[in-house]
Amino acid sequence: KEHATLPTLGFTHYQPAQLTTVGKRACLWISDLLIDLDNLDRQLTKLRFRGVKGTTGTQASYLALFDNDEQSVKELDQKVAQSLGFESTYAVTGQTYSRKVDHEVLSALGSFGSTIHKLATDLRLLANLKEIEEPFGESQVGSSAMPYKRNPMRSERMCALARHLISLTQNTAWTAALQWMERTLDDSANRRICLPEAFLCADSLLETLLNVTSGLVVYPAVIRRRIAAELPFMATENILMAMVQAGADRQETHQAIRAHSLEAARVVKEEGRDNDLIERIRGDAFFAAIHEKLATMLDPSSFVGMAPQQVSDFVESEVEPALAQWQDLLVRSTELRV
Repeated sequence: KEHATLPTLGFTHYQPAQLTTVGKRACLWISDLLIDLDNLDRQLTKLRFRGVKGTTGTQASYLALFDNDEQSVKELDQKVAQSLGFESTYAVTGQTYSRKVDHEVLSALGSFGSTIHKLATDLRLLANLKEIEEPFGESQVGSSAMPYKRNPMRSERMCALARHLISLTQNTAWTAALQWMERTLDDSANRRICLPEAFLCADSLLETLLNVTSGLVVYPAVIRRRIAAELPFMATENILMAMVQAGADRQETHQAIRAHSLEAARVVKEEGRDNDLIERIRGDAFFAAIHEKLATMLDPSSFVGMAPQQVSDFVESEVEPALAQWQDLLVRSTELRV
């Protein structure tokens, strides 16, 4: 919310695109996290207990134990499940519950991993642009060989762990696929490694995410400078429309803007100078009709569309309800060794 209205350069294909705001970009990260929260909550809600089903899932031994009283077998199945905190059991199983259940749970965790990887990658790219940085400790060393460096080590750690978590999802898919008939034992040793690793990895990602997001540093001056370098090109459509409204010929105006744009781009790329497109237009008498309007036409806030309102609406309708639901967990803080 603090940066909901702060314009920043958008990127598609990692090439400069239409402006957005710093807050709106953060909302994209949060939106993915809310999807993950919903997925995890759904997995918890629908998770059932295998129950007392016997060696091949037929409950034959329990039926014999209760002298063929099927109702007693069902009641035992339900009572055992409830004693362990489950509300229901799977209606049919083999010797084990379907290993697709493990895959579904790990898929939710893997999806969370993909969210964190994308978020952390964005932060690494923004750190390179010097627009946003993760927290950096007073005694932290960015590089043992290059003292000036501020490597995004926390974000890199998140990418490393997220990649591992995502890979575990495929592991559970293969385990489910390779079970034979009512059960084989080649799942057992694998699950004892894979399942705990996934939850520990997700927990570590959450701890690191909490540490990073609670200390992000935004550099508005750098953001404004990058906008200034690209905005003149983005404003050419507005300049074209303003000239036509002032009575100029559209094709002639288009050709004039194109010529100035190509020369300004050449100066930037070949001579390493600042974008001087607007200065060129100001110095061209052809554009005299709009010279006084150029300043207002280059206001970055006029290029962000509904981004500020989208942030406000999103926070109110989706973020705040989620925060209220998990209010008791919001007091946590975390420290990392980097």
